[in-house]
Amino acid sequence: MNISYRLLFALATALSSLLLIAASPDVSGPSVLVQMTKVKEGTLPQTVQAYGTVQADTFARTTVTAPLAAKVGNVFVRLGEELPKGAKLMRLVPNPQTSASYTQAVSALQNATALVAHTRELYKQYLATKQELADAKKAEADARAALAALKMQGAQGPKTLTTPFAAIVTKISASAGSTVTVGTPLLDLAPPNSLVLRVGVVPGRAREINSGDKAKITPVGETKPIEGKVMLRGSMVETGNGLVPIEITLPPGALLPGQTAEAAITAGMVKGYIVPHSAILVDDSGRPYVVQARNMKATFVYVHVLAMNGDEDLVDGELDLAAPLVVAGNHQLQEGMKVRLADPLDKRNP
Repeated sequence: MNISYRLLFALATALSSLLLIAASPDVSGPSVLVQMTKVKEGTLPQTVQAYGTVQADTFARTTVTAPLAAKVGNVFVRLGEELPKGAKLMRLVPNPQTSASYTQAVSALQNATALVAHTRELYKQYLATKQELADAKKAEADARAALAALKMQGAQGPKTLTTPFAAIVTKISASAGSTVTVGTPLLDLAPPNSLVLRVGVVPGRAREINSGDKAKITPVGETKPIEGKVMLRGSMVETGNGLVPIEITLPPGALLPGQTAEAAITAGMVKGYIVPHSAILVDDSGRPYVVQARNMKATFVYVHVLAMNGDEDLVDGELDLAAPLVVAGNHQLQEGMKVRLADPLDKRNP
């Protein structure tokens, strides 16, 4: 009887110990010391990154063409040179055919003028009709107009072309000694204050951009951005690169033609979950995810990054607002692993 009592007491003690172990928290297994913060909803500016070069505004660009068939005698400017109004550009020397046309026009006007005078004397003597005098006067007027046109073109001798306004030479299409015909492009000019940054954006992102959107422009090799604004968003894809052209205004004198720069275009605001950039991890497949501590165990939540602004990212996904977000030590965690809190939750995010 005494032995049975002792056996029952031992069994009861063992059962109580087992029940106590089952009811106590599980402290076995690996854990990671982490820092956490609270998840919060919010909005961030949505930016579109693009690269391009500085060039003249399409609507402000002027192409200087050859006014006559001639030979380029001198080129007085260089590519990228900034010129005042009236500066010399090129000297054109009429070719033999143009010179011959001018000589013929001078002779034709002299003959027409003499014919008018002769016809007028005949008319006074009733030896010519009124219609014949009118025809002679018309012939003289036509000859005078033809000569005036040739003079305007510069056919009477070497002609020096000058800038019609203060301008930057953005392109030189003809060199000294080359032969040009009427209408041949010689140079491209642009007002110094009409330069734009022309970038290309993939069609999917270009749809998010509108005229008037603000942009921060950072020249390649520099760190300080300048402010700009979208003045033109193209509505078609360029065949050469498959991108949609975007033109962004520049402050006067900020950049030089041909300079390369990056533009961060603010294309509206987007809503989602704001998380520190350090909370974003990427798995072996390249998918971004964050780690939340649910019941102090690591839970992986896959997200889609919508926007970035400094050290903050805006994401979309199945996040739990009640579960803290792991921001330090997260790269050591595996799904379901226990976490230990290094510091209290970030008090800056109440």
